[in-house]
Amino acid sequence: MHPFAQPTDEAPMPRYAFTVIIDTDAPAEPYIRSLDDADAAWEAARAMIVDLMTASADPRLLSAIMVVTDEADEIVFEFPFSEALNLPAGGTGPVH
Repeated sequence: MHPFAQPTDEAPMPRYAFTVIIDTDAPAEPYIRSLDDADAAWEAARAMIVDLMTASADPRLLSAIMVVTDEADEIVFEFPFSEALNLPAGGTGPVH
């Protein structure tokens, strides 16, 4: 077996879609990631928000939200960009 191959008897990791909403628009296609669970998705969303806000001076981002959905297209959580600014570095999110 290849060293990076996963045994076939393990369940695949859940996939999450990360969509940025500014006002009522989604300016880009959702970003899809396979992650362990909703807590890992929260951490990934926070990191993406911080990266986006660092890379862009667009003031509309302060009112943007990251909507995270699961494979069934159910909303797992919504993360306001402004909330990411209020968390201390290394702060943790809600436990799901």
